[in-house]
Amino acid sequence: MPRLSGRRILITGGASGIGRATCELFTREGAVVAVLDRDAARTGGAHAIAADVSDSASVTRAVQDAAQALGGLDGLVNAAGVYINRDLMNTTPDVWNTTIAVNLTGTFLCVQAAVPLLRQASRATIVNIASGVGLLPTGGSSTAYVASKGGVIAMTRALAAELAPAIRVNAVCPGAVETPMTDGTLRDTAGAVIPAIVSRYALGRPAAPEEIAAGILFLTSHESSFVTGINMPVDGGRTYH
Repeated sequence: MPRLSGRRILITGGASGIGRATCELFTREGAVVAVLDRDAARTGGAHAIAADVSDSASVTRAVQDAAQALGGLDGLVNAAGVYINRDLMNTTPDVWNTTIAVNLTGTFLCVQAAVPLLRQASRATIVNIASGVGLLPTGGSSTAYVASKGGVIAMTRALAAELAPAIRVNAVCPGAVETPMTDGTLRDTAGAVIPAIVSRYALGRPAAPEEIAAGILFLTSHESSFVTGINMPVDGGRTYH
């Protein structure tokens, strides 16, 4: 039997990257999926809803629309995110505010809007997408991104305590992943993966989005029924290597 048979899942940021891979995997595993994304026209095969996760009114409307389309909600995956690679002195207030607004505030807003609907379901789940750099920063860049994902990690723990036992809340912490968001940071101008990046990983390579989606599937499925409040690295060994 498919692992998510009959589950009704809302996935943010589902038009590309990890979110899209998660959408496709969940659909194959029997879920009915709604996608919340600013670029909803690019989503495939799912109920697509255009929304800006950093805007409270937009999120409230979109979550309600998703629940109506699916007949309720059993799960939420917060995959919407931005990555702007700047060190401290080149992080402008606009860069800081945008990064926090999408990655941290956006996750908060989506959870807050979805929880009343998730409380009506059995075995409800929330999976946030944090980052390995929130567990172990790698050095002098991406200050705002690291701060935003560290916030998601802390918020995941707090939400798991507050929403238990009705809703399980966990996070996946990816390392480097081959997605449109990381174009220009993983590879050099010749298209080769930058050695200084992959040398941080025990497995010696970046992940495919499908590999991160597999971790999200585990935390959404009943296989993880006794798991809540964890921030699970899916990072090729980066956080211990």
